[in-house]
Amino acid sequence: QVQLVESGGGLVQAGGSLRLSCAASGRTFSSYAMGWFRQAPGKEREVVSTISYSGEMTYYAASVKGRFTISRDNRKMTVYLQMNSLKPEDTAVYYCAASVSGWAVTRNSFGSWGQGTQVTVSS
Repeated sequence: QVQLVESGGGLVQAGGSLRLSCAASGRTFSSYAMGWFRQAPGKEREVVSTISYSGEMTYYAASVKGRFTISRDNRKMTVYLQMNSLKPEDTAVYYCAASVSGWAVTRNSFGSWGQGTQVTVSS
């Protein structure tokens, strides 16, 4: 089992930037695919971005492509989400997740979840 703790959320103005971090604990982190998901009020949790165990493969939702960048540091057991050019529609609780698979994209492929961090973008 891997424990995940997100940080870095906050309130920013439209057009601004935030970097989210997810610190993991557990001995199998380096073999897990990692992902960022978000959930806005009244909506289902949706995938934002995922990254393979090695960092060589990445996936981005069309809504964030070109604005967000996912990365990982297996030595630090941390995954990051750099968010630039933020829009009000990016407002949501952002969750970090881990999959026992080395590569995953869909929500139900991820079995471990963090507690979430709030991102609010004002217009």
